[in-house]
Amino acid sequence: MPDATFREPADANAHAGTASSTQPAVAESSGVVTRIIDAPDVVLVGSGIMSSTVAVMLKRLDPRLRIQMVEVAPELAREASDGWNNAGTGHAGVCEMSYTPTRDPDGHVPIASALRIFEQFEHSKQFWGAMAATGVVDDPTGFIHAVPHLCFVKGADDVDFLQARHAAMKEHHFFRGMQLTTDATVIQDWAPLVMEGREPGPVAATVGDGTEVNYGLLARRLCGWLALQEHCGVATGWKVTRLHRGDGQWQLGLRCVATGEVREQRARFVFVGAGGGSLPLLQTTGLAEVAGLGGFPIGGQWLVCDEPAICAQHEAKVYGATPPSSPSLGSGHLDVRRLNGQRQLLFGPFASWTTRFLKHSGQWSDLPRSIRLNNLTSLLRTGVRNWSLVRYLVTQGLQNMDDRMQALREYYPNARSEHWRLVQAGIRVQAIKKADRGAVYFGTEVFSSVDRSLAALLGASPGASVSVNIALEIVQTCLPHLLASAEGRERMRQMIPTFDIDLRQPGNAALFEKNTREAAERLQLLPNQ
Repeated sequence: MPDATFREPADANAHAGTASSTQPAVAESSGVVTRIIDAPDVVLVGSGIMSSTVAVMLKRLDPRLRIQMVEVAPELAREASDGWNNAGTGHAGVCEMSYTPTRDPDGHVPIASALRIFEQFEHSKQFWGAMAATGVVDDPTGFIHAVPHLCFVKGADDVDFLQARHAAMKEHHFFRGMQLTTDATVIQDWAPLVMEGREPGPVAATVGDGTEVNYGLLARRLCGWLALQEHCGVATGWKVTRLHRGDGQWQLGLRCVATGEVREQRARFVFVGAGGGSLPLLQTTGLAEVAGLGGFPIGGQWLVCDEPAICAQHEAKVYGATPPSSPSLGSGHLDVRRLNGQRQLLFGPFASWTTRFLKHSGQWSDLPRSIRLNNLTSLLRTGVRNWSLVRYLVTQGLQNMDDRMQALREYYPNARSEHWRLVQAGIRVQAIKKADRGAVYFGTEVFSSVDRSLAALLGASPGASVSVNIALEIVQTCLPHLLASAEGRERMRQMIPTFDIDLRQPGNAALFEKNTREAAERLQLLPNQ
């Protein structure tokens, strides 16, 4: 938003701390009292990890900001951010071979994407650590745990590839601690279930430090802090029905889901972090840059094991080689999870066909209603160009329990069907853009209007893991005045100490070690903490 300046409230020097009393409380959800404030500077649509991170970062940068968060569901962060709806992996490129999928003609494995995602996750850990240290979120052990991240492969070709990948990654200071073995007994120690009952043959695994994160719980804690701040409101059970640009501001239509009450708000800046609900809302803006934008939803499913004796044997996230049939969607993985106070194992995800854009509040008509004349050609071209992906999704959707158990046994040979149940995961909507000419680029990207007055998140994985870096990108792109002063940059350094430093450079290895250790200490991720 060029030359954007937010109007200051009467008490311009007041810092965050006391709940706003602009509107009376009308409901309560997840411990947060619903409140709609007058004349917000910023409105955030959705309460997941993206919106909650952006909101808290903005409020910490400028405590005078009036911030409104609007969530259509009766509870906070229950869609894509909720623990059951994602893998809970702190994506850092350690175990995800989809970030290093190819080899150069000389056999070297390029690792640029892995380095980028690792540094972005470092930003997340620094931010979360700062929030824990300053009391924004309490007891980090509730939402983040140290968990080994493993790559496991079998067969001579994949073993050779993993060895080349490890050799390339070990050269960089980010991955110096990563270990490799081709010894089945060592892998047995790292991940007993993976080797139990496995036929002899070439195997290999790498292991590195990693994390398991409950992004839903973290988002709800961030929202809880925001709701208590001066000039801020969090409203659940309210739907943003339209966005219209006029008089230098965004005009938002709001409707109460329970009562049908209609309200309007105006704001200078809007962030749409509504997951699958972002596309339909963007289509109401009338922005020329939205023309041609479409999306198709992909549902997910997990196999879940609750058996304590089995779960106790697995303390890792184990990823495998990316299958040729689904290169963009990555590989299956066997994960330890801690959800609802219980330890579980999850395997998947399995793709499923759906026309809904949201798991809980979506409708079967979401996809048909999103089709426009200006995006129909893009959607059809994408379907034709990516027929193998379409075929893969159809095949996944037709799988039965035996098929899914067979896939699980590639990672856990002795798995028994009676110990596993099928659970619906979240839904992600893949953005289809006219400029991509039918190509599909899985990932996460920020959409922003030409005048920088509106930003939205499109795509999915590794979204939650890099939510802090995305929030930083939004500030730098749309609200750069918040970082224009020495005070603003210092406030950002208090949240992300290395936000303006390239930790990938060899000369910054010592700085990386210092800051990653400080973040780990604050998040209680170190042994014996």
